[in-house]
Amino acid sequence: MKIHRRRREEAEVESSSLNDIMFFLLLFFLIASTLANPNVIQVLLPKATTTSTVAPKSIPLTVTADLKVYIEQEEVAYEQLNAKLSELKAKYDDPKNPDAGLVIVLRLDKDLKVQDMVDVMQVGANLGIKMVLATDKQKQ
Repeated sequence: MKIHRRRREEAEVESSSLNDIMFFLLLFFLIASTLANPNVIQVLLPKATTTSTVAPKSIPLTVTADLKVYIEQEEVAYEQLNAKLSELKAKYDDPKNPDAGLVIVLRLDKDLKVQDMVDVMQVGANLGIKMVLATDKQKQ
C-alpha cells in the first residue's frame, strides 16, 4: 500500500506589480525635483556663517566664472546691464512704499575676481538698487 503524501503549498509573494509602482515613484520624484527650482543657474557660492532672506520682489542676477551675466534665466550682455536694471527698477519701484522696491540677489561664482564683482555692484549702486550677495551657509 502506497501512501501519498500531500504536497505542501509554499507561500509566495507576488511582486510583478512592484516594478510598476517603483517606476511611477521614480518618475514622480524626477518630475518633482525638476519643478522644485527651475529658475536657477548652477554656480558654486562662497561660504558665510550667517544668512538672511530678502523681500519678495527679488530678482536673481547670476554671474558665472566665465563672466556671463544672467538676469533670472535671460543672458544679458554686460554693456546692456545698466539699461536692463533701470528697466526693472522702474517696473518694481513704489514711491509710496520704499521697502517694496526691487532687490537684486547677486549670485556670483566664488572663483570670480573681486573687481568683476565690484563692477556689477557699481551698476546697481549707480541706479540706487538694493543688492544682496547670495552665499551658501558654512558648515561648522
